[in-house]
Amino acid sequence: MLEVGPLRPDDRAAWERLFRGYIAFYERDEPQAMYDRAWAAFMAGDRLHALGARDGGTLVGITHFFVHPSTSGPDVCYLQDLFTDQAVRGRGAGRALIAAVADWARRQGCGRLYWLTHESNTVARALYDKVAVNRGFIRYEMAL
Repeated sequence: MLEVGPLRPDDRAAWERLFRGYIAFYERDEPQAMYDRAWAAFMAGDRLHALGARDGGTLVGITHFFVHPSTSGPDVCYLQDLFTDQAVRGRGAGRALIAAVADWARRQGCGRLYWLTHESNTVARALYDKVAVNRGFIRYEMAL
């Protein structure tokens, strides 16, 4: 039975394993300090938020998100990271995590939820195309 809820302090090792999987998927390598900082922020729960999907009590998926203001309407929620263990993909964990973030954002008064993925991420995009609308925006980025 799949359950979605807040991360607990004893989830740290399982969360980090999943988050490292996410970072590796996007061919990045981050220092331990980044994981420590992110975990501390999620445990504080005031700026950055995280939920986990559990299957039989085992953490099998994570999502990270936050709210930011919008110049043209209510605050919006940005789903920054979503990752599920490869062994459970296609069994509803990703969909359940997105739905839980959407429910959370509605309760906060957000006007919309959005996220990004790489165009080559066809597995994730198959789900995203079922639960949301791709508005065709192109992302530009400037390193600072």
